[in-house]
Amino acid sequence: MPPDNIFVARDGSQLHVRPILATDVDAIQRMFGRLSPQEIHLRFQYGIRHLSARAARRLCELDTAQEAAFVLMDRNVEPNEIRGVGRIHADAATRSAEFAVLVERAWTGRGLGAFLMQRLIEECRQRELDELWGQVLVENRPMLDLCRQLGFARRRTPSEPGTALIALHLKND
Repeated sequence: MPPDNIFVARDGSQLHVRPILATDVDAIQRMFGRLSPQEIHLRFQYGIRHLSARAARRLCELDTAQEAAFVLMDRNVEPNEIRGVGRIHADAATRSAEFAVLVERAWTGRGLGAFLMQRLIEECRQRELDELWGQVLVENRPMLDLCRQLGFARRRTPSEPGTALIALHLKND
C-alpha cells in the first residue's frame, strides 16, 4: 500500500499528492503550456493563450481561509511536473465551495480527476461545508460523467444554455 501522499494511477504511475505551493508558479505555467486550446476552453470556458506569471502566482498563492488546491506532481521527470490540479473556493456565507479540476490530456483516463474530486469533497467536509458545486460546459462529457458517478446533481442554467450547474450536497453529520 502506497504512503498517503502518493497517488497510484490506473496504469501504475505514481504521483506525489500535496497542497499547491507558492513555488509552483513555473510548474503551473509549464502545465498550462501543454494544454490544447480545447482543454483550455473546457476548463476555463473561454480561450486564453498564455498564463501570465501574475495569473500563475494567483493560482499558487492561496488565501487558505477561503481556498484549497492540491496537485499531483510527477517526480519522475526533471523538473518535476504537475499532471493534475484541483481547487476549491469556499464561501462562508453560503457554506458552499466552487470547484475546479484540470488534468493534463496525456494523463486523462488514469483516475487523476476522480482522485482530485474526492480529495476536494473530503476538504469540503473537513471545512464543514454544505455543498460543493461547479459550472461545467455541457460538451465536457468526461467531467459531467465523473460528477454524476460521485453523486452530483445536474441542473441546466437557462441564462447560460451551454453550461450545466452541478452540485453535491455534503452530509456533515
